[in-house]
Amino acid sequence: MPRRSYDQYCAAARALDAVGDRWTLLIVRELLAGPRRYTDLHADLPGVSTDVLASRLKDMEREGIATRRRLPPPAPASVYELTPRGTALLPVLTALADWGTPAMGERRPTDALRAHWFAVPLARHLAGLGPRVVEVRMDEGVFHVRTDGGEPLYGDGPAERPDARLTLDADTCVAIGGGGLSLDHAVREGRARLETVSHGAPREAPAGAGAQGPE
Repeated sequence: MPRRSYDQYCAAARALDAVGDRWTLLIVRELLAGPRRYTDLHADLPGVSTDVLASRLKDMEREGIATRRRLPPPAPASVYELTPRGTALLPVLTALADWGTPAMGERRPTDALRAHWFAVPLARHLAGLGPRVVEVRMDEGVFHVRTDGGEPLYGDGPAERPDARLTLDADTCVAIGGGGLSLDHAVREGRARLETVSHGAPREAPAGAGAQGPE
């Protein structure tokens, strides 16, 4: 069955024809971490049905947003990954995160949470640090972010060789990601701890080493 279209000669409508369906942009968020297996995507998208996830992935392949490839032996699995057209949606997700931050409020009892969901809004605020890989540690989990514009943008879990480690709580992460608190001020106020990593041994970064941002 062909997908429904807004049938409007409008760039925004064309974009929504491709990514406006429920779950599509959240799948993009997950694939910004690099190639993911279907089972991994399903685990990190709580609430999506298997049928809907499969349908969205097929739609994304048809639109040239994602592609599927078979892993070489001995891994008998396929992975999905973003195409350049899909990766180009990062600024869209960043803008949506900025727009949605004021609605975050307190976490609701029904809200699922994965630490790496903070990677997209946080990434650009870490760019001023200079290191290539920043490992972010929260009570909810660990993820790492690339600050050099390379791909993938982030990864779930600890980094293999991080250049810096940032430890903070979810509220501070939301405040920095939304631009209401600079990383410098979070460190100076004791709301975050930033360490540089040299030869596998972390040392605390001096005050003022954070990225600049709104206060």
